[in-house]
Amino acid sequence: MEITEQETEGKHPTDNYLTVPTGLTQGEFEVLKRFVIEHHTYPISSGQCSSLLAQRIQAPLDIVWSIVRRFDNPQVYKHFIKSCFVKEDFQMTVGCTRDVNVISGLPAATSTERLDILDDDRHITGFSITGGEHRLRNYRSVTTVHGFEQEGTIWTVVLESYIVDVPEGNTEEDTRLFADTVVKLNLQKLASVAEGVARDCDVDWQDALIHSLYCFLFVNGTLKM
Repeated sequence: MEITEQETEGKHPTDNYLTVPTGLTQGEFEVLKRFVIEHHTYPISSGQCSSLLAQRIQAPLDIVWSIVRRFDNPQVYKHFIKSCFVKEDFQMTVGCTRDVNVISGLPAATSTERLDILDDDRHITGFSITGGEHRLRNYRSVTTVHGFEQEGTIWTVVLESYIVDVPEGNTEEDTRLFADTVVKLNLQKLASVAEGVARDCDVDWQDALIHSLYCFLFVNGTLKM
C-alpha cells in the first residue's frame, strides 16, 4: 500500500517493531520483525492510535491463508459480523468493497470496507473502512500470515495491525482497548476455525491411508474378508 508525502506530513512512523506482541516468543518475533517494519508500520499523528496483535495457530499456512484471504466471507472468523454483502458481479481484486452488518450491542451498525491489498504470494491482505454507521473513522488494517517449521512441527503466526482515529470524547487508551479486543477475539476464532480444518484434513488423510492399506492387504491375499 503506497503512502504519499502528503499523508506523512506532520506524522511519525509507528514503532510496533519494538515490542514483542503477546503470545509470541522472542525468537518468533526476531524472524517476523522485518515483516512488521515493512507491512505493519504506519505514519501516525496525534488523534490516532495503532496496535499490532499476533496469534499462533497450530495449522499449516495454506489452511490459515485460505480463510484470511476471503474478503467476501469475513464472518467465518470475525465474531461481530452478522452478515456480509458484495455486488453480484463481485471479483476479489484490490479496490473491491463489501458491506458488513454488525451484531447488536456494539457501537456500530454497518460498515463499508475496501480491499487495499491481496497478495497470495506473500500472504498479505488489508482493508480500510470507507463508510457506514460506526465510530472507527479512517480505520486501516493489514494482516500477514507466516509459516513456521521446527523439528517436524508446523505452525502459523498471523500478524494483524491497524491504525484508526480516536473518536471525539474518547481517549487513545480506550480506543486501543476496544479495537485490540475485537481484533484479538477475531484472531482467536481464526485459530479455532483453522485448527479444526487442519484436524479434519488429518482425519481424512488417515482414513484414506487406512483404506488404501486394507485394499492392498486384501488384494494381495494377506487379509481375508
